Amino acid sequence: MLKLIDIDSENFWEITKLKVTKEQEEFVASNTFSIAQSKVQPECIPLAIYKDKTPIGFLMYCMDSIDNEYWIYRVMIDIKYQSKGYGRQAMELLVNRIKEDKEHHIIYISFEPENQWAKSMYESMGFTPDGRIVEGEIVYKLEY
Repeated sequence: MLKLIDIDSENFWEITKLKVTKEQEEFVASNTFSIAQSKVQPECIPLAIYKDKTPIGFLMYCMDSIDNEYWIYRVMIDIKYQSKGYGRQAMELLVNRIKEDKEHHIIYISFEPENQWAKSMYESMGFTPDGRIVEGEIVYKLEY
């Protein structure tokens, strides 16, 4: 069973050690960078993904100050735990968490055009292109 856990002094080092494949490094910032980003952008909420008591990945989302909507900034599953459905399960947990805020009805996510894995997963979850490209990334949205 997966769960999303806040990052704190107890799990910080474990989360910074999680890695993706070499090929995926161009698609996602390191967890260390993302956690640092959350300290200077307090609207960003970093979360560890745990399977039982084992950290297996990282997510970060935020309420964007420009469009006042939720954005999912990071999704990563450690190389040892990929291709087991954990990325999708973690995304479902995060989407459900965001949907608890009844004042908002759109979730945005963006990804590199070459990242076919991300495109397939997001589309299978109901995300659709919104027509924008931001900083070279394709923007998708989920309306609920």
